[in-house]
Amino acid sequence: MVFHEVDKRTEKAGKPQIRFVGFDDEWEQCKLGEIYQRIRNAFVGTVTPYYVDDGHFYLESNNVKDGQINRYSEIFINDEFYEKQKDNWLHTGDLVMVQSGHVGHTAVIPENLDNTAAHALIIISNATKKTCPFFLNYQFQAPRTKTDIDNITTGNTIKHILASEIKKFRIQVPIYNEQKKLGKYFENLENLIILCQHKYNKLVDVKKSMCEKMFPKDGEAVPEIRFKGFSDAWEQRKFSELVLIERGGSPRPIDDYITDQPNGLNWVKIGDAPTQGHHITKTAEKIKLEGLSKTRQVQPGDLILSNSMSFGKPYIMAINGCIHDGWLLIRDINNIFDLTFLCHLLGTTQMLEQYKQFAAGSTVNNLNKELVGNTIVTIPSKQEQRVLGEYFEQLDHLITLHQRKLEKLKNLKKAFLEKMFI
Repeated sequence: MVFHEVDKRTEKAGKPQIRFVGFDDEWEQCKLGEIYQRIRNAFVGTVTPYYVDDGHFYLESNNVKDGQINRYSEIFINDEFYEKQKDNWLHTGDLVMVQSGHVGHTAVIPENLDNTAAHALIIISNATKKTCPFFLNYQFQAPRTKTDIDNITTGNTIKHILASEIKKFRIQVPIYNEQKKLGKYFENLENLIILCQHKYNKLVDVKKSMCEKMFPKDGEAVPEIRFKGFSDAWEQRKFSELVLIERGGSPRPIDDYITDQPNGLNWVKIGDAPTQGHHITKTAEKIKLEGLSKTRQVQPGDLILSNSMSFGKPYIMAINGCIHDGWLLIRDINNIFDLTFLCHLLGTTQMLEQYKQFAAGSTVNNLNKELVGNTIVTIPSKQEQRVLGEYFEQLDHLITLHQRKLEKLKNLKKAFLEKMFI
């Protein structure tokens, strides 16, 4: 599809910043009550006595978010209550809006949910003029419209909106063909986001499953799944016998040591750790050289383990730097480990369970060098470590690629919602 950018001043004249080629008419301002004959509150009341394990799906506000209907949380009602709710049945093409909580979130009812009963939603149906519900669905996600919706909500802790207010709510509407193009474009973009999110989630689940199966369970000497060519039992050792473990330190007050000088020492904080992957490659801040005696220096190839905020999460240093007391240094002084393998080993459920067990009963659920040193690690030969490390590194790489693609698509949608709607 081809877009053209419009002079920003035209927004005030009823035109968005970016449009599809071939459309140049001003958008018309309308009240929703002028477009739809029926805008009403769905049933609000006690439904619990009518819940069943398997019956008619009952659409609730929790199922509607970000323009989509999500059925992760499902409620079913019996035949008797379903028939009583005929006035609240939803039909294909109806628009629903959350009226309490995450107010203003909307979704279009698809064919497979025709004749579904609804609860705690505003139902917008029976269009009086040619209107594309998918266009309106994304119009309600546009930043300016969301702000206007916020301005007519009531309540402090929990926000509410009334159907009577939505009837009077004004929106900008283009001609029908432009509505259809906009609705279809954002629908396709949303489908790409959902597909990418599904692939990302699947890879994360694969990694979680493989971590459980490719590392031995508690008390066992071999994992459930192994690469061909490896059959020897893994060795169990006390972790402190294999590596050097030291706690970080911080010069105080830290603000007196922060510097912009290029010769400053990289100051590693939790915020410098990547959301995906395990290598710390840069820091946002540096400290002065005179702070070195009051902190702990780390070097490329060292592992650092968060001991509080991101409890037990390991990272590999790819740069020189210094760590504060929210980190533990783990240095492979005996050259026993493949670093990538060790990094994944320390993040397994088996290790996290040991951390929690040893930390149980303490006032603050933090790690320390003694606690981590007392854990039992189960390790294979270094050759098998390398193979496992490479496998999990490739999985991490794929997860990171899909995460970046997902973020890019979400940012694209956000930018276009701002520029393609008034």
